[in-house]
Amino acid sequence: MTPPSLPVVRLRPKTRPQAIRHGFPWVYDNELVTDRRTRALTPGSLAVLEDADRAPLALVAVNPVSRIICRVLDSDPAARVDADWFVARLGRALALRERLYSAPFYRLVHAEADGLPGVVIDRFGDCAVIQPNAAWAEAHLEALADALVSVTGVHTVIKNAGGRARALEGLDDSPATLRGQAPGAPVPVPMNGATYMADLTGGQKTGLFYDQRPNHAFAARLSQGARVLDVFAHVGGFGLAALAAGAGEVLAVDGAQPALDLARAGAGETGVAERFAVRRGDAFEAMAALAEEGRQFDVVICDPPAFAPSKSALEKGLRAYERVARLAAALVAPGGFVGLCSCSHAADMGRFRTACTRGIGRAGRSAQLIHTGQAGPDHPLLPQLAESGYLKALFYRL
Repeated sequence: MTPPSLPVVRLRPKTRPQAIRHGFPWVYDNELVTDRRTRALTPGSLAVLEDADRAPLALVAVNPVSRIICRVLDSDPAARVDADWFVARLGRALALRERLYSAPFYRLVHAEADGLPGVVIDRFGDCAVIQPNAAWAEAHLEALADALVSVTGVHTVIKNAGGRARALEGLDDSPATLRGQAPGAPVPVPMNGATYMADLTGGQKTGLFYDQRPNHAFAARLSQGARVLDVFAHVGGFGLAALAAGAGEVLAVDGAQPALDLARAGAGETGVAERFAVRRGDAFEAMAALAEEGRQFDVVICDPPAFAPSKSALEKGLRAYERVARLAAALVAPGGFVGLCSCSHAADMGRFRTACTRGIGRAGRSAQLIHTGQAGPDHPLLPQLAESGYLKALFYRL
């Protein structure tokens, strides 16, 4: 039965409801009957989604200003989004992470794949950072924060409001401290034998990228005694893991001085500062300059931002990935390794691999593809939603 307190929204005729029944979490605006009542709903309103024959399908959150007009919250149309509902979802997410990791440093909630559409929560010990990237989550933020404290025992909850996704939902970009007191200094995070420094209030995204953890570990295995170049280094992700595993030296390149300062601090905390150097500047220009200087490295890793964040940017993004591969390959010593990464939703693995392989060839190098990586298991993939498997990492021996 449809709860009498909730509005009803309905799929258009000839729109197949099987995708929703089989777990696809979104309804696009051209798939829904958008009458005056639907258009008048406040962004983030809860509603019952029906098929064209008026059979209830799911409990959804509606945002009339978004291309994704409905996000499925529960397959039970009669479900209630209350404190118990949030506690159950967060408890299930926490159980997985506690099985995977011995220390409380991980992505706790990975949006749709953890049953909280548009919500990202990263945990840093006693602190948690929420990105409520959907209007429904913004509307229920207080209840979510309460449940987060109750389930995990964290003392501090910070709202990060940056990112393109919130703008697409019509949301503001105002951060906030929801519970406790924000840390006054970067938070040390142990991963892969290194210590990273995460700026939870002024850094990129939530302060640290946990998704690359297994790819850091694989690169570190290649780096024992090696000369390593970490391009688009951010706070030293690949470089610090390599040094912790015994790399001879690391040069980290990034355009943001605050990120490099955090990387240096992490090198100090890890006890490897004497083997760690930084170069600030545009990554493309820096790689070209290193080639002109005749520099070579045993391992080169490039982990750029999303060059293809949307389908309209795909071709331009693929050309950028090809260029990265060409410049990186030119810096690899014979028999060395190059790792190339993409966090672009729009560039699938096949097209990304083609662009990277073409770039390596354009550098005059032959290659063996030795490893394909993705995000760690704290970033689970919802099989019905390809976008939840955004991260790709390719490692070649040249």
